[in-house]
Amino acid sequence: MQALLRASAAIDALNQRIGRTVMWLVLVAVLVSAVNAVVRKAFDTSSNAWLELQWQMFGAVFMLCAAYTLLKNEHIRIDIVNSHFPKAVRDWIDLVGHSLFLMPFVLIMLFDGWPFFLASWRIDEQSMNAGGLPQWPAKFLIPAGFFLLFLQGISEIVKRVAVMRGLIPDPHVTIGPHGHAGPEQEHAA
Repeated sequence: MQALLRASAAIDALNQRIGRTVMWLVLVAVLVSAVNAVVRKAFDTSSNAWLELQWQMFGAVFMLCAAYTLLKNEHIRIDIVNSHFPKAVRDWIDLVGHSLFLMPFVLIMLFDGWPFFLASWRIDEQSMNAGGLPQWPAKFLIPAGFFLLFLQGISEIVKRVAVMRGLIPDPHVTIGPHGHAGPEQEHAA
C-alpha cells in the first residue's frame, strides 16, 4: 500500500502543478477577450483567430483542470444528501462512485477521444472560419484532460482505501487552527 500511496502523491503533485499553471489561462482569456472587444469597437475590425483562441483557452482550463478540481475535492456532489451520512458511509460512496462511475466514464472518453484527436491531427484540421486556428490542438485537450482525470481517479481511490483502513488521515477533512475538524466536518462526522 505504501508504494500505491507514493504513486498517489506523485499523481497529486503532477495535477497540482498542472492545475495551478493552467488556471492562469482564465486571466489570459479575459485579457484576450477584452483586447479583442476594444479593437473591434475602436477599429471596427475583428479576427476569428482571437475569438477561437478564447474558446480554446477556456477548453484548456476546463479539460486540464478537471483532475485538479477532483484533487481539491471541489467537484460536484450532492452535499445536501451526503452530509447526513456518517463518515464511513461517505467514504464508501466516494470509493464506489469513483470506481464504478468515474473510472469507466473516463476510460470511454479516453478510448473515444484519442482517435478523435488523431483523425484531426492527421489531416491538420483547420477552422472552417476564415483566419481561424488549427482544430487539432483543441481536440488533443480531450484525451489529455481525461488522462489526467484517470490518473487522479486512481489517486483518489488509493487515498480513500488508505483512509478507510486508517493508514492516512482524510486529506479532505479541514483542520482548524486549534487542531480540530472545522464546523462543517464536526457536524458531518
